[in-house]
Amino acid sequence: MTILSCRTGLTAPSEASMPLFIVQKGRFDAFAAVQADSQQSWLKTTKFSANAGQFTCLPEQNGEMGSAVVVMGKTPLWDIAKAARDLPAGSWHPDFTFASDIAVSDIQLGWGLAQYKFAPHKTTDTDNALPELALSDTALCIDSSALVLGTHIVREMVNLPANQMTPAGIEQAAREIARACSAHFSVVSGEALERYAPALHTVGRAAEIGPRMIQLLWGDSGPVITLVGKGISFDSGGLDIKPSKAMEIMKKDMGGAAHVLGIAAALMTAGINCQLRVLIAAAENAISAQAMRPLDVIDTAAGIPVEVGNTDAEGRLVLADALYHASHDDDHPEPDFLLDFATLTGAARIALGTECPALFCNQAQTARDMMDLGKDVDDPVWQLPLFDAYDRYLDSGQAGLSSTGNAGGYGGAITAALFLRRFTGKQVNWAHIDVMAWNLSARPGRPKGGEAMGLRTSFAYIKQLAKAGQ
Repeated sequence: MTILSCRTGLTAPSEASMPLFIVQKGRFDAFAAVQADSQQSWLKTTKFSANAGQFTCLPEQNGEMGSAVVVMGKTPLWDIAKAARDLPAGSWHPDFTFASDIAVSDIQLGWGLAQYKFAPHKTTDTDNALPELALSDTALCIDSSALVLGTHIVREMVNLPANQMTPAGIEQAAREIARACSAHFSVVSGEALERYAPALHTVGRAAEIGPRMIQLLWGDSGPVITLVGKGISFDSGGLDIKPSKAMEIMKKDMGGAAHVLGIAAALMTAGINCQLRVLIAAAENAISAQAMRPLDVIDTAAGIPVEVGNTDAEGRLVLADALYHASHDDDHPEPDFLLDFATLTGAARIALGTECPALFCNQAQTARDMMDLGKDVDDPVWQLPLFDAYDRYLDSGQAGLSSTGNAGGYGGAITAALFLRRFTGKQVNWAHIDVMAWNLSARPGRPKGGEAMGLRTSFAYIKQLAKAGQ
């Protein structure tokens, strides 16, 4: 298994490359007016609709295809994506004469994101005939290349079946990324894990393949960035077992781990100046004689006993240990920014739907910055409150801090985030992103299945911190 074989759809310019006109919608008439008579006639005869994302091939005087035009609207990133899959095979070099302020980086990124297809078990590869975008080395944007790679990693890890992307599979993926990016890799498992991360150990001890805490370290200057990911490789719900339909795509419950590895790979590939630490709490929430029970009281790395309100709320338990170690390990500096990703609650999806991750932050300015950046890069996140009044629900356990509280099912995403805050404290610049990590249906550049959500926003925010620290 390799998760780094990322198709970019790029090629070097050559004499065989055909022009691909990138045309801003408001400038399409100006573009059409300077085309040859045969091409103007073609546009009229075919009744080409110059709407965002639409494209057509243009004939030469001899009737053979010689160029193509794609119309850009408010989201060039996605407007290019359909053409990136559906243009005739061959090499296409972009022409930005009528593109207004559209950036090459957006075209490169949208083109690259459209290349992904999860088909490792199929015997034929129909994608060999896809079109390619011809860009010179000087035109290439390293950030776009890094973000394509990071997104590919998230999609591939989430899409892989749970019998392959086990806790050991997550470890293997992290090792591969660390090796490729010259990062330091380590893992804690077995008896050592029971001492280091007792809640993670308790959650994962029922599974055939044991739990582990995975760590990557990279960089020796710049702001200290710590990324924490929930890596539940499959979530049966434990003894509070899920209905079969709800369990069906629970291979995606390691989406948080996939996201932080994708972000880390993007940051390292782009050479962002930071001191990066990644912590992944990897386990399977299985059922056996070793499974935790409802209302068990379990230990945590922070020394806080936790009463298990529901065994299907296991993600917050494994994150509790990872978040504690993110700020309390003597061998590592406290983070300037602590970010965790988790497919944590259905409540976040009820509130915001499946395509807009819920964002919780200790610091209001961080939330504003991340939401603004999300709009800029068309990768939205939306803030929900760390509503202090609900904190009391977590203290309702008979024998310890309750993992779920007694709010009667209301405000579940908020109480989950407040639970995590018990292990980060209120002072650290902390953001928690509760993410779906899955497209229920396909759109151009965004295939059905595993998806990176909030990755580009997080990359942009961390890059902003790195620049501010220079």
